Amino acid sequence: MDLKQAARERFDKSRESLTALSHRIHANPELGFEEEKSSAWTAQALSDAGFDVKMGVCDLPTAFIARSGSGPLHVAICAEYDCLPGIGHACGHNIIAATSVGAGIAVAKVADEAGLTVSVIGTPAEEVGNASGKILLLERGGFKGVHAAMMVHPAPFDVVRLKIIAASMFDVEYTGKESHASAFPELGINAADALTIAQTSLGLLRQHIRSTDRIHGIITKGGDAPNVIPAHTSAKYIIRGETLKELEELRPRVHRCFEAGALATGSMLKIVGGDKPYAEMRHDEEMAALYEQNAVALGRKFPDLGPMGARIAASTDMGNVSLAIPSIHPSIGIDSLPAVNHQPEFTAHCTTPAADKALVDGALALAWTIVDMAASENIRKRLLARPG
Repeated sequence: MDLKQAARERFDKSRESLTALSHRIHANPELGFEEEKSSAWTAQALSDAGFDVKMGVCDLPTAFIARSGSGPLHVAICAEYDCLPGIGHACGHNIIAATSVGAGIAVAKVADEAGLTVSVIGTPAEEVGNASGKILLLERGGFKGVHAAMMVHPAPFDVVRLKIIAASMFDVEYTGKESHASAFPELGINAADALTIAQTSLGLLRQHIRSTDRIHGIITKGGDAPNVIPAHTSAKYIIRGETLKELEELRPRVHRCFEAGALATGSMLKIVGGDKPYAEMRHDEEMAALYEQNAVALGRKFPDLGPMGARIAASTDMGNVSLAIPSIHPSIGIDSLPAVNHQPEFTAHCTTPAADKALVDGALALAWTIVDMAASENIRKRLLARPG
């Protein structure tokens, strides 16, 4: 029997339930490490399909590993299901979860015949920006024995080798001293001024950093009342560089801008997090080429994005996986333009017919890519030669 056709036939039997899973997760958005419903629904779909499922792996309550097959080549498909604060599934993780389940179910049908073990790994908290699900799973052995990993991510358009750069998210806290803002301002230490100085310093720093570096953030607390000198202010920032090396070169320069605010005002500064950053993505070229062939066979088109393609850059902890294990992370279009990721309008697009079609195409393209990897003597030999 043709293994790809068999995989497709198995997927087709689950198509309606997978669409329902995507829509259910979309309707019940949960923040990182809080995805109790989403992770349970995703894992249950795999259990119902015959996978051996272990919940709460690696001391992460909303992580899971679902496994099927007993072949020597072990491929992992990563499922994400967390949302963004305030705007829900504006990055389409509901589609990712259902797509990964669908790909796993399709491959499981032919796993033993193809010499495969397939794992769907539930990876929580991709949006948290530091010490996220995949990073912690990597550290704690969640990917042990895996020879290759993959997933596909919704976007306005299809891209095989999505540009993914390194990123670090951290919290900044200033502590000053309250006082009456009019009667006794000289007795206060203004933590809001510290943050203003830091932001001004960052604005000046931008002239002197690489064009590929990025610095952006939000104020999470600016004070309590206009007639009270703010004693406690905070912000959340992300810095990005093309690689972890460039990110680490940028980090101390950014930190000094926050130190300037503390020095100028007499406030105390505390920087929390940023210690487990996201890495750049290293796409496995052979795996990427197979994915592209299979996606095209399903009718997907990969537009020439021109200069915009080089400028667009996102970050994900799948980059960390790719530095440890051969991986791919293509994007799949959901016909959302002019809406783009991380806009409320994109959230609305993630349950449209185009999004549901992307779920189908993405699952099959991943499944067929895994079948092709198993059938390629060169790829199989290369992946199996890697230390487990």
